[in-house]
Amino acid sequence: MDTVSDLASSPNPVQSYLQRCPARDVLDVLADKWVLLVLGTLREGKGPVRFNELRRRLDGITQKMLTRTLRNLERDGLVRRAVYPTVPPRVEYSLTELGADLGRVTHAMGEWAQRRHGEVLAARTEFDNRPAPEPLTH
Repeated sequence: MDTVSDLASSPNPVQSYLQRCPARDVLDVLADKWVLLVLGTLREGKGPVRFNELRRRLDGITQKMLTRTLRNLERDGLVRRAVYPTVPPRVEYSLTELGADLGRVTHAMGEWAQRRHGEVLAARTEFDNRPAPEPLTH
C-alpha cells in the first residue's frame, strides 16, 4: 500500500492506525466534544433548528465555537444549512442523511457516557489519590 487511495480502499480497520490513513481525518471530527453535542442536539430536534436555539441548548458553547463547529459539520456533509430570504435572514440547521447515520453512533456514545460516568469519575479519583509509583531501577 503505497498511496492514500490504496489505504482508502483497504477493508483492514488496522489501517486507521496509520498516520496517512484518510479515515483518521474523519475520526478527528468525532474527537471534538462540541461536534458530538451539536450532532446530538440536532438529532433530538423534530426538524431544523435555528442558531440561537442551538446556542441556548448547548450550555457553555460560545457563538464563535458554535459557528466554527456548524461550518465544519456542513463542510463534512453532516449538517445542512438553509438560509431564508427574510430580514434579518433566517438560518436553520438540520442533519443530512450522512449526519443522521453518524448520529446513531454518537447517540450510543452519549448513552454509554451517561450510564458509566460514575465509574469513570471513581476511577479518576482512585488514580488521583494513589501514591506516586517508585522509580524503576535496573
